[in-house]
Amino acid sequence: MPSLEPLSPPSFTQRYLDYDSMTAVLTDWAASHPTLARLTSLAKTPEGRDVWLLTIGTALDEKRPIAWVDANMHASELCGTNVALAIAHAVLRFHATGESNLPAPVAEVLRDIHVCVMPRMSPDGAEAVLTQGRFIRSVPRDERPGQETARWRGQDLDGDGLALLMRVEDPTGELVESEHGMRPRSVTDEGPFYKVYPEAVIENYDGVTIPTPTYLADNDPDLNRNFPHGWAPEPKQIGAGGFPGSEPESRAVIDAALARPEIFLWLNLHTFGGVHIRPRGDVPDGKMNQESLAIYRQLEAWAEEHTGYPMVSGFEQFTYSPDTPIAGDLTAWVYHQRGAITWVCELWDFFEQIGVTHDKRFVDRYSRFDDGALERFFEWDRDHNAGRCHRPWREVTHPQLGKVEVGGLDPRFGIWNPPEDRLAEICRGQVAMFLRAAAMAPRVHVDMKTRPLGDDLAEVIVTVENRGYLGTQVLPGSGALPINADLVVSLSSDGEIEGPARVDLGHLDGYGRGLESGHGAPYILRTRGTTARRVARFLVRGGADATARVSGCRVGVYTHSLSLR
Repeated sequence: MPSLEPLSPPSFTQRYLDYDSMTAVLTDWAASHPTLARLTSLAKTPEGRDVWLLTIGTALDEKRPIAWVDANMHASELCGTNVALAIAHAVLRFHATGESNLPAPVAEVLRDIHVCVMPRMSPDGAEAVLTQGRFIRSVPRDERPGQETARWRGQDLDGDGLALLMRVEDPTGELVESEHGMRPRSVTDEGPFYKVYPEAVIENYDGVTIPTPTYLADNDPDLNRNFPHGWAPEPKQIGAGGFPGSEPESRAVIDAALARPEIFLWLNLHTFGGVHIRPRGDVPDGKMNQESLAIYRQLEAWAEEHTGYPMVSGFEQFTYSPDTPIAGDLTAWVYHQRGAITWVCELWDFFEQIGVTHDKRFVDRYSRFDDGALERFFEWDRDHNAGRCHRPWREVTHPQLGKVEVGGLDPRFGIWNPPEDRLAEICRGQVAMFLRAAAMAPRVHVDMKTRPLGDDLAEVIVTVENRGYLGTQVLPGSGALPINADLVVSLSSDGEIEGPARVDLGHLDGYGRGLESGHGAPYILRTRGTTARRVARFLVRGGADATARVSGCRVGVYTHSLSLR
């Protein structure tokens, strides 16, 4: 058995990794466990970094149901990389040693599926955040035409290697300084008052008008607005990119998914908030397929149990503007066009740490940040984060604005991402939930038997069952998608097959019905009929053996051979 040395210790549960460190972990795993782990570069970024995908499982050359996890599509959301690597570590260790604390039925499913892990969708962006400190939404580039208007471009002004914040004293300023940091100005404040901008210079500055900062001022586009479903161009959707899949990173994900219709589960990792966000993002739950909703209720229960985070409707609780869906986001594309069970996790329950509660709409937490929350944040940062978020203001001379101060706040570790000493617990919970969700995979089982009919003729009976939680079409109501073509059983033999050698099986139901669907209630205790099983019959003359091949886009390919004599 290959050495497990590369699997231990899991450094990614203790610290954040730059690109080279992350790549070293992945290449070590793939090199030490070549039959269990396959590392593929899906694309090269403009700065020359690989967008890595690690595929883990047995029989990697065979097609099997796939559970997918990706992370760090937003550059500053580094914790997702650590969680994705922790999932890969747990699955690889399970396959390499056979040891786990998983329930036996979960382990049984895990042996039959493949897990694809993309730990960093935007390696260029993450590297800039780690090394420069500047905010980048997804990628550190901007190729939009017509950049003639004034805009901010991040730059380290004081030589400390970071580009954080900059404040300028201004009688019209909206902020004042308190002992706990900058806060909104009130009618009773006497000043001084401040404008706060990114630590940056102004391109195309006219010497008078200071532009309002935007989060994509110098780093367009947002990868999570660049996917095909519901894509809308700017200005309708900020950060959309030139066209769906216009960026090499998002295009790599699209191409990888198109080549893997077997993906039945897709976790998209973000920070921060401490919440799982599920479909649909475009309509309320009452308009969602109710069988799909019941499955998400089961995921919701596991989310609470293993991570402590709630799971909420994207439309009802996480539209930034009420009733205004995001256009071109990844999970909408996966749900609607790839037919997979998918959700977002906003890792790191920062609001819980400082006692910010939420009402009906979880997303309102991000805007309801009052003086009390500011004080609690300051105390939490001091007591539990070594004061890393709060930086002193330092006076510098700006090349355009003259006297300014830079520093103030470094949100990378404490707000955007958890302190390093919290990584291990976050990873443990997310691994547990992901593996439980992966156990929902459809599971095709093939059995064959023969019945002699005389005159060197035999009937071959092929029974195909789905013993998994999900149906072979994966997402209820997604059967009309082109990738959900029927399962097919075909027979080959050294003898002569009389009659059809291929039979369409349709789709097979799974045993899972989710939660709150009424299924299993004692007042109407009923189940489906034999909707999880199909039988195909073939006639073979003069043969010594036969092989059945069962295939389906969503479940892969399975073969079973039988002697006819």
